[in-house]
Amino acid sequence: METRRLQVLVELARLGSMRAVAEALNTTTSTVSQQISALARETGAALVEPQGRRVRLTPAGRRLVEHATVILAAVEAAQRDLAPGAEPSGTLRVAGFATAIRAHLLPIVTRLAVEHPGLHLLVREHEPAEALELLAADEVDLALTYDYTLAPAEPDPSVLVTEPLWTALWGLGVPATAHEVAGGDVEGMTTVEVFARFRACDWIGNSRNTADETVIRTLASLAGFSPRLTHRSDSLDLVEDMITAGLGVGLLPLDRPTLPSVRVLPLAAPEVRMRVHAVTRRGRASWPPLALVTELLRQRAGLSRPFAQRIDPTL
Repeated sequence: METRRLQVLVELARLGSMRAVAEALNTTTSTVSQQISALARETGAALVEPQGRRVRLTPAGRRLVEHATVILAAVEAAQRDLAPGAEPSGTLRVAGFATAIRAHLLPIVTRLAVEHPGLHLLVREHEPAEALELLAADEVDLALTYDYTLAPAEPDPSVLVTEPLWTALWGLGVPATAHEVAGGDVEGMTTVEVFARFRACDWIGNSRNTADETVIRTLASLAGFSPRLTHRSDSLDLVEDMITAGLGVGLLPLDRPTLPSVRVLPLAAPEVRMRVHAVTRRGRASWPPLALVTELLRQRAGLSRPFAQRIDPTL
């Protein structure tokens, strides 16, 4: 049943004649009659019956008016709730990688609980490819993803909208005694020269995202070797522990606090820059809960470093 036809029936019950309904809705009596007839076909019941020169509602028609009043009120409430500028409420489903959730999303959850108690976030930790699959399947409303300038991701723009949030420079995580492994100091070297110094090491990649491995293989290729990617982890803390244990070297953020046993070497020419994005389904950005959370993420990204709050996300 179309709600506009239900509205015609409600008006007929209120005003008592098709002519009065036509005047109220700025249409013709013939159109009103056609809408009532179509509604009768949809419901499979006679809704009006003749009463002299006028018509009156049948028992089925009066019962449908009762339902229609509730339905139209619910539709109006939904329109108010979803309209741009409405108070954000409902459930927003977010999938994102651990660092973005810990450093940026969790503090927002705390703030929303106070300022917008009617809005609830469901949070799922996923690497970018996983989060994008959930978004494309409409199982989440917002995906927090990342890629690298040396390994760009290209979500389908006909379905998904990508908005940049922040960027972060990455370096090469090595043991604190890296000079012993590299055969000397590596300060001031280009990225290719740094990689060449560690060509004999094992390398640590990401177990759930191929972008890190793409970056490592690209830079190693420029340095003239094929890296032995023998270990994989999607936890930066575990990558540090692996480096400390002597299992290899791997990419780490430059501005992230590290263990004393780990040193992060800057990479320049070319640099390794992570780019973090908020990705939504096309046409959804104006939904108040989504618009609010995205704006809060933008604000937070502009006020703090991406990796500075990994220990205490409430700061």
